[in-house]
Amino acid sequence: MTLRRLALILVVMAASAAVGWMLSVGVSRWTRPASSGRTATVAPAQPAQPGRRIKARLFYVAEDGARLTAVEREVPYAESAIEQAKEIVNAQMAPVVEPLVSAVPPGTTLRALFVTGDGQAYVDLSSELSRAHPGGSLNELLTIYTLVDVLTANLPAVNAVQILIDGKAVDTLAGHVDLRRPLMKNLDLVE
Repeated sequence: MTLRRLALILVVMAASAAVGWMLSVGVSRWTRPASSGRTATVAPAQPAQPGRRIKARLFYVAEDGARLTAVEREVPYAESAIEQAKEIVNAQMAPVVEPLVSAVPPGTTLRALFVTGDGQAYVDLSSELSRAHPGGSLNELLTIYTLVDVLTANLPAVNAVQILIDGKAVDTLAGHVDLRRPLMKNLDLVE
């Protein structure tokens, strides 16, 4: 019986050490300054109204590296829900300055976006979203819900978001979160 307890204690200690290591590696990835060379380039079908802007809640990695924080920013106004969604996603992926840290990997660009009649947004992003992602379940959750929440929190016409990469549905971004279906707003990760 004592040998079993010792083995159980060793397994729990090893698992705790592994989780601690993964969190420290993930937190250090998100606490580095964002790349200033990153740009999101999508030419909207109908350009935003010159000068006219709206306020949107954008999401960035919180100081502790384990949650998101909402920041209100002005983004260009667009006439249609789809074009407004593009403006919001592009603003979310635009380069940020310290102390803000983006959960979206540098170099990720918006390829296309459309919204169905029942409020599901399909967001097609470049392969950098998965290729440049640091991995880890926490980092993956922060990235995915940055993209899901920025649309569902700002646009009443959007109630769920399906993430596509290079025009294709993917099972997961970094191996932890199921992306085979549209995801609903989840503000549990927002401080």
